Amino acid sequence: MTDHFAHARFNMIQQQVRPWDVLNDRALEAMSAIAREQFVPEAYQGLAYADLPVPLTATAQMLPPTVVGRLLQAVAVQPGERVLEIGTGSGYVTACLRELGGRVLSVEIDPALAAAARARLATLKLKGVEIRDADGLAGTIAGGPFDVIVVTGSLPTSALVPALQEQLTVGGRLFCIIGEAPAMAATLTTRLRAQKFERRTLFETNIPALRGVPEPERFVF
Repeated sequence: MTDHFAHARFNMIQQQVRPWDVLNDRALEAMSAIAREQFVPEAYQGLAYADLPVPLTATAQMLPPTVVGRLLQAVAVQPGERVLEIGTGSGYVTACLRELGGRVLSVEIDPALAAAARARLATLKLKGVEIRDADGLAGTIAGGPFDVIVVTGSLPTSALVPALQEQLTVGGRLFCIIGEAPAMAATLTTRLRAQKFERRTLFETNIPALRGVPEPERFVF
């Protein structure tokens, strides 16, 4: 079975992730090093290396491998950088960020998911990671500022971005996906100076909203 998963992981990198414009060797090596099947619920083991979202709960799912690859490539974590992940989920992206050398603080609003991810990472003896039970959008996260912030669920509008980008160091990068289905855009915001930020659109996608995110106000006619 181990050989089967190793072969599937190789194919995921070569046939799914790399062709989706993920060409950064460090990002690809991180995904090659982390056994994705160990983060997938037992009922969905057959989907561990499919380019599909994998259900974790009724409202949470693992990001498809191609999205993870683009995310890792975009934020370009360097060894020793302080990384904030909002939405731990299974802990797979957490592990990839750590594999790149980041000192990772991951916050998860669902206590059951947080506990499962903690246990999973402990079993894998992954050091340099802290998982907190917390709402990552409730206010400034203690432990910052951060060199990298990654939001693993979508945000309906860009109204939440300023509060997140203020937690970046100068030179820090924020990855988040903004919009509502079916039109969402993955974005990377970089803090160029104290009050100067640059945001660029990376690709289009469609993922569930981050749990706990406020619903956007809507006009009623």
